[in-house]
Amino acid sequence: MEEQYPAHWEADVVLADGGTAHVRPIRPADADRLRSFYSRLSDESIYFRFFGPRPRLSDKEVARFTNVDYANRVALIATLGDEMVAVIRYDRTGPGEAEVAFLVEDAHQGRGVASVLLEHLAATARERGIERFVADVLPANMRMTGLLRQAGYTAQSQFADGVVRMTLDLTPTDTSAEVTAAREHRAEARSIARLLTPGSVAVIGASREPGGVGQSVLRNLLAAGFTGPVYPVHREMRAVHGVRAYPSVTAIDDEVDLAVVAVPAESVIDVVEECAEKGVHGLVVVSSGFGETGARGRAMQDELARIARSHGLRVVGPNCLGIANTDPAVKLNATLAPTVPGRGKVGFFSQSGALGTALLQRVAQRGMGISSFVSAGNRADVSGNDLLQYWEEDDSTDVILLYLESLGNPRKFTRLARRIARRKPIVVVKSGGTPAGHSAEELGLPDSAISSLFEQAGLIRVDDLIQLFDVGQVLAYQPLPAGPRIALVTNSDALGLLAADACLAAGLEPRPPVNLGPAAGPSEFGTALAGELSSPDVDAAVVIHMPPIPGASDDVAAELLRVSKDVAKPVVTTFHGHLGMHPALRVETGSATPGRCSIPSYAAPEEAVRALAHVVRYARWRAHPAVPPPELGDIDTTRARSLAHTTLAAATPGDAATAAAAGTATAPGERTTDPSQGEAVTASPDGSPGTATTGPSGEAVTASSGGSPGEVAVASAGESPSETAATSSGTSSGTPGGGLDAGRLGSSGAFAEPGPPVEIDPTELLSCYGLTVWPAEMVCSADEAVAAAERLGWPVVVKVADPGASRRAGTVRLGLTGPEMVRNAYTEFAVQLGEGAQLAVQRMAPQPAVPTVVGVIEDPAFGPVVSFGLGEVTARLLQDQGFRLAPLTGEDAAALVRSVRAAPLLFGEYGYPPVAVDALEDLLVRVGRLAGDLPELARLDLDQVLVGETDVMILGARATLRTPAGPRLDGGPRRLS
Repeated sequence: MEEQYPAHWEADVVLADGGTAHVRPIRPADADRLRSFYSRLSDESIYFRFFGPRPRLSDKEVARFTNVDYANRVALIATLGDEMVAVIRYDRTGPGEAEVAFLVEDAHQGRGVASVLLEHLAATARERGIERFVADVLPANMRMTGLLRQAGYTAQSQFADGVVRMTLDLTPTDTSAEVTAAREHRAEARSIARLLTPGSVAVIGASREPGGVGQSVLRNLLAAGFTGPVYPVHREMRAVHGVRAYPSVTAIDDEVDLAVVAVPAESVIDVVEECAEKGVHGLVVVSSGFGETGARGRAMQDELARIARSHGLRVVGPNCLGIANTDPAVKLNATLAPTVPGRGKVGFFSQSGALGTALLQRVAQRGMGISSFVSAGNRADVSGNDLLQYWEEDDSTDVILLYLESLGNPRKFTRLARRIARRKPIVVVKSGGTPAGHSAEELGLPDSAISSLFEQAGLIRVDDLIQLFDVGQVLAYQPLPAGPRIALVTNSDALGLLAADACLAAGLEPRPPVNLGPAAGPSEFGTALAGELSSPDVDAAVVIHMPPIPGASDDVAAELLRVSKDVAKPVVTTFHGHLGMHPALRVETGSATPGRCSIPSYAAPEEAVRALAHVVRYARWRAHPAVPPPELGDIDTTRARSLAHTTLAAATPGDAATAAAAGTATAPGERTTDPSQGEAVTASPDGSPGTATTGPSGEAVTASSGGSPGEVAVASAGESPSETAATSSGTSSGTPGGGLDAGRLGSSGAFAEPGPPVEIDPTELLSCYGLTVWPAEMVCSADEAVAAAERLGWPVVVKVADPGASRRAGTVRLGLTGPEMVRNAYTEFAVQLGEGAQLAVQRMAPQPAVPTVVGVIEDPAFGPVVSFGLGEVTARLLQDQGFRLAPLTGEDAAALVRSVRAAPLLFGEYGYPPVAVDALEDLLVRVGRLAGDLPELARLDLDQVLVGETDVMILGARATLRTPAGPRLDGGPRRLS
């Protein structure tokens, strides 16, 4: 890769129709690729771009367009395979402005290429300090103007001299974020729909060998009655299972939508390239021998994903079980599992290929139905995030079950889950650790923190696969409860008491059990259940029917169904110890799977109660409306970012790029040193691109200058229904808006490791968010301690000031009201700790108060995470902490405070005084906002935060700043992780 080449701008993206493309900066080597691209454009596209005919590009224009400096002149291209299909560029024209233009090949217009390129170019422009794009568009090019207006940025337009001049403010807005998220959602959902609803399937590697992988997939496809044509592919055989076979996928005469690949790992790459040539939309790679085998296999796995995405294909696998869709219009079983459950409302995702068959068998044994199933295996491409996007749109899916072994983009996962769980419950089993072969890093947060973050997102996290299905069957067939009050109807006094104890242990509120006795029949059960469900003091019911001798069980089941089906309260049972959907408790739908309002049964009452408790907690979360983080009028984000950038720049002297990120610019004509190479780079006096600079390959490159604005940039195009080209002009600024630090580029252009940590006193930074640190003074003698106390005001405390002091007993002397007491305290610490001890004097905070600890960490996977716990030694020893993703809503802050086991101490219990919890929650919201705004904030420790009767007081604060290695995982424009 060329020197200075910004590799971090490269991205695989999903387009509006579900296909994929690769976005990257242009390079000088793209000259022939650009000529070929231009030759395929229509006269109309060229006219909209250049405002007149232009049959071909001159050599001078090609050289200009492909030689950019990745700062003042930037161009990104979209490629499919080796072909360029679109280009977008900007040229800096003045402070804060840049001229923007782009052009999309006619054959690929309407696929959303232009919109995704605009997102990426806007991100690169902000990184380079550009605040506005300006584009000149012909009035007839309505699609272009529509694209710019629909991007979500603040747009202005003015008509003059026969063109429409549009100005786009690149400051991200709520609307632009919503537009990006909506486009991402539609594109990723469609990409999965193309996999799960194919019109035709090829099985590559199908053979006659009994028990072979390819043969198993082919047999299962045919047995399921797939509604489209199936094409076995085998190099030598003419037919497999009585179906005509083809020597290669390219030999198939008709279109192929989905290919299932079951060939040795060494042959998979060749097969992928053949599928790309054929125009296949998606791949399911069941072959093993990839990342799970070691470094060589991981390299093949990465290459598989790269080649597939570059040619527009999504990939499930490798090393996966396959995919299934029970829709009668599809009937797809492209898996190795001979048994797939019937039609139902549950979408099921499993990362484990080995577990997949057993999991599907368990679902079928319970009598549950599924809408679709995906086993991702090593998850080289398609992940649980993609399936969440699809199932959110899918009307056939009401409940989502996930078995996760890794999280590729945890922050995106929680963002999607938080939105989707408002309408569809998501139940998750997250195993510990990340298996070898998965395209995901090990998570750094403790498991308790991950549980907290899942809870914040509304996810139902369970401990094992049995609980996954236990909870899933309640959600699939029963309504959500309005509260925790549980009625118990039983024919066994002992089992009723067990159920009541289980309710109490799970945080539910059981009513006294209604014991009908062992001889109770249908009428007794029906009357008792109807009476309990009709009570306004009941939110759900557990029915236990365990007769000592066989009786009219089917009649009892029928009565339970009759009484409960029209009541909006969930009912679960222990019915003869049956696990799953008992045939007698099913609502008939005319198919083999039960209908809505069927009553799930459990082997024991405790299992029924445990499942119901998970559903009660989820219903409580869902009942609270989603609200955005509150507006905070007394914060100064700009000043906070400036402080962070200035501090980091000062800590790394000579880093010109860091200084630029802080808002400074290179003087005209001044020679600076590029930190990634140590080579001199010359900035032009007028900002024009006609100055000699160091090019991407390291040699001097002179870009031509002059020409009309329409000739400066390669043109622009609109989005669907078709995308055509337009020319443009734009603007630039030296303010980064808190973006990435260009100075952290490594020799390859990719972001290097994070910058060195810089420890700071965060008092000024916290003040930008309305937070005040209780004043304290460091002292080196008893006399200094007394003088400090006089200045601060009595009473005071003398305390040990090293970072770990608050975690040790005996490191503070409280309530010192005079000089003698201060001298004695100082002397005691000096004797105890030695003359080098760090001691501080601080004014005594008002009492009574409860000590707490608030922290922030910038996690590589989840992003900024806020932690909270009590400051007592016991709470610290037990690691009694709660966690939430930043930024925090008011509801997030309230839930975080109440999530720790010691929370009752804040509410006046166990002899503690009731304190200002509302002030504590406000502090948490402000800390969360700070963490969300500053990716440079690597760590923040507020230890301790005293919560008094009317206010909170920050007694100690430390922070670490660090230049980030790159954008947050779920930050910036759309990209596949």
